[in-house]
Amino acid sequence: MNWIRKATLAIRRVLTGATVTRAATTNINTPGDATERAATAPMRQESTILIGGGAGIESGAFPPASVVQSTDLAFDTEMSLPTTAAPVFVELPPIDWPADAQQAPLPLALVDEKPRVTFGIGPGEFTHGVYTYFLQTRRYKLFTPPGHAGRQLPLVVMLHGCNQDPDDFARGTGMNDRAREQGFFVLYPEQSPFANASRCWNWFMREHQQRGGGEPALLASMTQQMIEEHDIDPSRVYIAGLSAGGAMAAIVATAYPELFSAAGVHSGLAPGAASNVFEALSAMKSGSAAPYGSEGSEIANAVAANVGAMPTIVFHGDLDHTVHSRNGEQVIEAALGRSAMAGAVDAAGNIGDRQISALLADNPQMEHGESARGQRYTRFTHHDVQGHIAAEYWQLHGAGHAWSGGNAEGSYTDPSGPDATREMLRFFFAHPAPAESLAMQNAAE
Repeated sequence: MNWIRKATLAIRRVLTGATVTRAATTNINTPGDATERAATAPMRQESTILIGGGAGIESGAFPPASVVQSTDLAFDTEMSLPTTAAPVFVELPPIDWPADAQQAPLPLALVDEKPRVTFGIGPGEFTHGVYTYFLQTRRYKLFTPPGHAGRQLPLVVMLHGCNQDPDDFARGTGMNDRAREQGFFVLYPEQSPFANASRCWNWFMREHQQRGGGEPALLASMTQQMIEEHDIDPSRVYIAGLSAGGAMAAIVATAYPELFSAAGVHSGLAPGAASNVFEALSAMKSGSAAPYGSEGSEIANAVAANVGAMPTIVFHGDLDHTVHSRNGEQVIEAALGRSAMAGAVDAAGNIGDRQISALLADNPQMEHGESARGQRYTRFTHHDVQGHIAAEYWQLHGAGHAWSGGNAEGSYTDPSGPDATREMLRFFFAHPAPAESLAMQNAAE
């Protein structure tokens, strides 16, 4: 009955946006079931830029693409969806969309022209903006490091998890602090509650699992805009995410290998792990039956066809009760283009160290360690035929659904674990894009 109740909550929230009454206040940083927290967590009052009005979005009727509506959102603490105040329309120049826009790998996009707001957080700037790709509009925040003028610096794209926002994710991961110290840009796209009531990236919907459309195209186009606007080094562009954000990061990196040099997936799922809510719930519970190469999944087939195309680093807790640790294994399988680990799960759905070591082909290096705060882990390092590191999998022993080594001031963090932020950056910067990827990107442009 508990499984049915959780599935019902998830289905109501994701498919229909139905009202869910908050039974009790839950600390979002407290380990537990994300499905229940998503349905009970209160939402804050915010402002955003939307295409069309709230009623229009819900009914599917959109105004012309040349009209942008600015709406103040007032959130009822007992509701999972916002109500809107009186809209203010701003006339924008008409957009001349290309005839084959839906097939364009990186389609044209409209960037909001209003001044960005700068927050004083020490050296560097943390600014926000609004980006529109066809009928998809998302807010974002961008960290600009000090001393960037005249330098081509790397860019890390960070995709938050459900019920998070850029500020929360930046605090929890400490990525801006690292960017300030090491000198790179950080882009935080923000999911809209109109796209998903729990602010989850829609990794489980087929229309958001392909190149040239949906959220992958939006995020790739937004990234391309930042590269051009801030003279980013195109050979050092990376993407990472947590939970739903991690699942979407894997999809986007696979869909646009000419744009991203490496990916980081924390507590996420493999591309093609699900194509609807029911499959998503099943995959989160015990892993996907066919995470890649499955019928009907374009992005999954792309993974199978591009063996070893995307260097990937994965972190996953082996006591994650929100997204089963089997999913972390499947992200590695997908990144390496392997299916040898399929079925290597015992009756309880567990995978032990010995099983993992035996099943990951080519004898990956295995290292046991313990963080400064006592969190045990096992790291598996996979090499390509040239001896370069192709993928890393960090199995966090006794850890749940939280960013390892994160700051307790952010949600879904575990300060006791090894520093996932530091290790992802180490992995990223050891993987600049090869020349052929840059050639692909130039050809796409």
